[in-house]
Amino acid sequence: MTHSPPPGRPQARIPGPQQPPPPYPRIRAGLWRRCLGGGLALWVLTAVVTYTTKDTTPLPTLILLGSFLVPVVFVLWAYERHGRDLGVSAILGCFLTGGTLGLLGTSVVESYLVRPSWGMFVCVGLIEEAVKLGALVFVLRRLPGIRGMRAGLVLGAAVGFGFAALESAGYAFDAAVSTEGVDLRALIETEILRGVVAPFGHGLWTAVAGGLLLSFRRLSGRFRVTAPVVAGYLGVALLHALWDSTHGLAIWLVAHLVGTGMEPQMFAEGYIPRPSAAQEHLFSVFSVGLLVLVSLLGVAWVVSLARRDPSWRNTP
Repeated sequence: MTHSPPPGRPQARIPGPQQPPPPYPRIRAGLWRRCLGGGLALWVLTAVVTYTTKDTTPLPTLILLGSFLVPVVFVLWAYERHGRDLGVSAILGCFLTGGTLGLLGTSVVESYLVRPSWGMFVCVGLIEEAVKLGALVFVLRRLPGIRGMRAGLVLGAAVGFGFAALESAGYAFDAAVSTEGVDLRALIETEILRGVVAPFGHGLWTAVAGGLLLSFRRLSGRFRVTAPVVAGYLGVALLHALWDSTHGLAIWLVAHLVGTGMEPQMFAEGYIPRPSAAQEHLFSVFSVGLLVLVSLLGVAWVVSLARRDPSWRNTP
């Protein structure tokens, strides 16, 4: 015969099996969406306050929000979907340190080597993509365990987006400063344009180059400069050069289609002298069309590389 224990008496509990904590921080799904919505609302509010009050104090906030919003959102998306096991320190290191080193390195090198010429865009593409890859190598030099196509795509994109964010901030500042004071309209237009095209520029190109670089990294952590790595670097440098030269290429196409017979030196000015309505229309079509073409080539390249790595579809 058994008796139930008196009420209020404590009962012994056998603890259940403990689950080990995940090796990466838990982030609620959709953080990048909330960051995009909240950041966009803050940017619009800052722009309205700045325009209404005519106060220049919010200008740094407006520039930083507009320049960093899209790059940060895409890095958050990449981390949440495909890079949690890589570690927050690696992602932040590539975005902040890699982006800063890349921007400073290209500024120094281009100031000494790049001169206005037909090959200027090719030189800029080669220099900037090489410096960004060097920044990626610098950040990961003491992390030999990070290798593979997926890691290269995610961390390469982080370096590229960090570079793009800082570069956009510089362009926004230049657009705001004029001889007549602060040009708020030019600042907002610059940030909107660069925010829209940001996913198809530096982040995309460095993701391709970084993916190829880390896919051939040795188990010891040494980086190998193989033929596919070199070919990938030259390919993204060419995409970079085509992206930067779309304005001049559009002018060249308009001149040859319309048959104006303009001299080559006129293209150095970056505009068509006394353009007709038909020339303006063709220029707009070619400018947008070339940007879309370069973007599609970059996106197709990234997708093809991601499909080669099964871990891209099986990430946490």
